[in-house]
Amino acid sequence: MIVAPDQLPLPFEHQPAYAAADFLAAPSNEAALTWLERTDDWPEHRLALWGEPGCGKTHLLRLWAGRRGAALLGGPHLRGLPELPPEGGVALDDAAAMAEERALLHLLNAAREARRPVLLAARTPPARWTVLLPDLGSRLRAVTAVEIMPPEESLLRALLLRLLSDRQLGVRPEVQEWLLLRLPRSPAALREAVARLDEASLAAGGAVTRPIAAAVLAAMGGGRAGDQVTPNGNRVL
Repeated sequence: MIVAPDQLPLPFEHQPAYAAADFLAAPSNEAALTWLERTDDWPEHRLALWGEPGCGKTHLLRLWAGRRGAALLGGPHLRGLPELPPEGGVALDDAAAMAEERALLHLLNAAREARRPVLLAARTPPARWTVLLPDLGSRLRAVTAVEIMPPEESLLRALLLRLLSDRQLGVRPEVQEWLLLRLPRSPAALREAVARLDEASLAAGGAVTRPIAAAVLAAMGGGRAGDQVTPNGNRVL
């Protein structure tokens, strides 16, 4: 009899979904959604979205770029004299981390002359970015900036459900509520927790249980001492 070797679960890099149907609208992002529908009203044809990590900036940036046929660029890769696309506008993600200030200055100037819209996304508003070029600083201070506010409780709950569904993770409602009571109130924390739960469930070869959830929470530095449990059910004191 031939015995098959044990099969190890292979982790695959999870790719976030950026479709319109995957964006969760809420009062915290209502202002951003409204401004993105009014591109022609942007002062100087420029707008910046800003907010905490995981709040949906990149998602909205990509949705806008897709609707407008805009070029999608990344700040860390912005160098030299970037050319404008033949039509549409420019969407620049992680804009505050621009590789070269002169590249962004050139991009803003060229877009203004061509009357092309530019959408920026970053964790802070452009007026707070540290730049050395005075001309770039003055242009950034003039950019209309829209904050995506911290998420509501209802949005966090819906986001957790969506993240679990995206990874096809089965987590009982009582375990979800247990996590929501203890996790930091940010989308980034929820995304990190779900990614860790995915890895832990693969390693355990089963569904996400309360002990697994507690171990993940403990690894993230959260939870109370009495709530921290190892995957085999032993309580950490």
